[in-house]
Amino acid sequence: MARRPGIFGPPQSWPAQDLIAFSAEFDEALVLAAYTEGVFPMPLHESGFGQMGWWSPLHRGVLPLDALRVPRSLRKSAHHYTTTVDAAFTQVLERCGDPARPHGWIDADIRRVYGTLHEMGRVHSVETWDTHGRLVGGLYGVSLGGLFAGESMFHDPVLGRDASKVALLALVELLADEHAEDRIIDVQWQTDHLASLGAIEVERDEYLGLLGEALAVPEPAWPARKEEHA
Repeated sequence: MARRPGIFGPPQSWPAQDLIAFSAEFDEALVLAAYTEGVFPMPLHESGFGQMGWWSPLHRGVLPLDALRVPRSLRKSAHHYTTTVDAAFTQVLERCGDPARPHGWIDADIRRVYGTLHEMGRVHSVETWDTHGRLVGGLYGVSLGGLFAGESMFHDPVLGRDASKVALLALVELLADEHAEDRIIDVQWQTDHLASLGAIEVERDEYLGLLGEALAVPEPAWPARKEEHA
């Protein structure tokens, strides 16, 4: 079935580059609509435009659930951590958006909109805690049907070297239900780190096909939200 043109127009009209549009407008409805069209936001901080960039990479990084590579050392390391879901979203977002991190892009607008989407049950976080109850890693992303669009992850380099990997392992285990073969984790761009965990690259058109199938899948069974850890 052909995809209906959405906010960003038909994919055939998109430029042959990762950045397909930019806008002054940025709100929750636009963000959710973008993900259903295979597009995600990232601010154009270095462009001088002061606007939001909308991206659909020509080569999209995805992690099929059955492709996750879990070395024995990681399985062993995971026993030293505890993971939770949506228990400390605000802290995870702040740690991912630490301005000291290189290539930081999480600004006040991202915090505001994704915070609201979290309250709406569309954005979720996975947290990793050490044996002393310290937050040492985590990730967050957007959940729409069978799509989990990973936005960012972090780990404490001193206290939690494998903590972000453990969070990803917990996420995959949560998504691995009867619809697992149709679910995808979108990682935006493949990196050496993500490739080592099983992420692959697919062409934009192939990703859009996978996305259409994933969006038809029911939401995973996200745990009931609790009061956030202080």
